[in-house]
Amino acid sequence: MESQTHAEESRFPEDDFLPLSGLQHLLFCERQAALIHLERIWVDNPLTVEGTHLHEKADSGESESRGDLRIVRGLPLRCARLGLTGKADVVELRRLAPEEEAAGIGAALPGLPGFWQPFPVEYKRGRPKSHQADEVQLCAQALCLEEMLGVAVPAGALFYGQPRRRLEVLFDDVLRRTTEDAAVRLHELIAGGVTPKPVYEPKCDRCSLLDVCLPEAPAHSARRYLALFLRQVAEAPADGESEGPST
Repeated sequence: MESQTHAEESRFPEDDFLPLSGLQHLLFCERQAALIHLERIWVDNPLTVEGTHLHEKADSGESESRGDLRIVRGLPLRCARLGLTGKADVVELRRLAPEEEAAGIGAALPGLPGFWQPFPVEYKRGRPKSHQADEVQLCAQALCLEEMLGVAVPAGALFYGQPRRRLEVLFDDVLRRTTEDAAVRLHELIAGGVTPKPVYEPKCDRCSLLDVCLPEAPAHSARRYLALFLRQVAEAPADGESEGPST
């Protein structure tokens, strides 16, 4: 494989494995990743509930065959090199033609004749995003499949709920390096045991942990304190005046 790893070559012990989903959380917001995976805090909102519904069929663990295509749902994944574990929503396995088998690009799978090419598919609510969090999570699944099956996984797809269409993702060297760097950073964050301080950004308004994270709390507290102080000053009696009724 042409891509060279940027992560440590040592294999992580089982107790140090982290969820694949943590990479998506990390690239969205390191504080969110720490709240979820370090402090074990999770809150649903309408967006996360919609995402859960979108994943229900993908998480069923069912499989089906369509000729030379086998579809596996909820496939457990792990990568000891990066210390990651989780599930693939869907892995499509395409049986290779004889000439492709001769090129040695497929994997032999227990109980299935021939050689097969894996193609991971991740389901996401909403639309494609401006950042790479979804692509990195999908690429991490490919790295898991490569380690588990000993075969290159050059591409996969993201299926978005609102446009209801696939976006193919090529796992080039740049995306692989970004994914491996994110895995290293996630392990550093969790091992450090310190949740980053909140910093408000417009994306915070879409986060289900907004009311727990309180990224605007210091500013809001200062404004409330100032408003209360000014109201107390305005309502205070003038010098020489009694606060009670006159006698």
